[in-house]
Amino acid sequence: MNEERQFSTTARLPGVSRRDFVKVVSGAAAAASAGALVSRPQPAAAAPTSKSAAETTIKQFYETLSDSQKKTICFPFDHQLRKKHSANWAITEPTLGSDFYTEEQRKLTDQILRDTTSEEGYDKFHRQMKHDRPAGFGAFHVAVFGEPGSGAFQWELTGRHLTLRADGNSVSNRAFGGPLVYGHGAGDPAKNVYHYQTQKANEVFASLDAEQAKQALLAKPPRENQVPLQGEKGSFSGISVGALSDDQAALVEQTIKVILAPYRSEDVDEALAVLKTGGGLKSLHMTFYEKGDLNSDHVWDIWRLEGPSFVWHFRGAPHVHAYVNIGVKPS
Repeated sequence: MNEERQFSTTARLPGVSRRDFVKVVSGAAAAASAGALVSRPQPAAAAPTSKSAAETTIKQFYETLSDSQKKTICFPFDHQLRKKHSANWAITEPTLGSDFYTEEQRKLTDQILRDTTSEEGYDKFHRQMKHDRPAGFGAFHVAVFGEPGSGAFQWELTGRHLTLRADGNSVSNRAFGGPLVYGHGAGDPAKNVYHYQTQKANEVFASLDAEQAKQALLAKPPRENQVPLQGEKGSFSGISVGALSDDQAALVEQTIKVILAPYRSEDVDEALAVLKTGGGLKSLHMTFYEKGDLNSDHVWDIWRLEGPSFVWHFRGAPHVHAYVNIGVKPS
């Protein structure tokens, strides 16, 4: 009883395609070139709703749960567990591969994952899960906060190297409904599914002159899970994107597009709207860290993008742990 089993995903179902994501970020690029990402704060707009694909599937999943199941994995919306994030944790005890869940519920959960990610992201998350846990997706855990379809609610998926959320914008002015975590246990950069993000970030570093590089490169990073939103009065390390040339700032923008690409277009839209609210691209600072330089190749494996409304801490050594927090700090 309750033995984990290999979770087999269903045949490809409709979701956010890579082409759709390209349309979103292309629009963001055009807006940025016109100054939209660097304008002064205004309320964040674009966001998922309770009628979005993932949220609709969450409601379907919730309605399949028995009273006994709800007692185990469902909580009030304001429960403290909803606010937690970690690179390795079980938000509830049952695993998706256990007989706690029906086959229909497992398929719906996989559909929620598909609906909260892009085609690219869905594939990457499954590759990471399978590598980090022999049972793959079946080794992970879910929880539901609030009642989907009736007021505020949030769905969470957690496990090895993962905290993922969907909330239909129940948490206002907070992209993704709260902090996210992703990662991969492969220590070899060539085998890590997220090393390409470090390579993209390091294109920014490669563009810096000697004085800029000295400002951007620090010896040791802060704790990886320290990603509070600081607001306009925050103190940020590294080099200001606002001090970069247009070409260098464009590389930072490209990095943002790349790291957001695994997620659904609605969450990407909201993340960009929140960034704009917090002061835009020029409000960000970018920092690289000497510690953890895998292969001693000066491709800095630990880096951080941070501003008043945006924190993305990428720890790529000894393997990837990335912590994300994008939102407007309450006044």
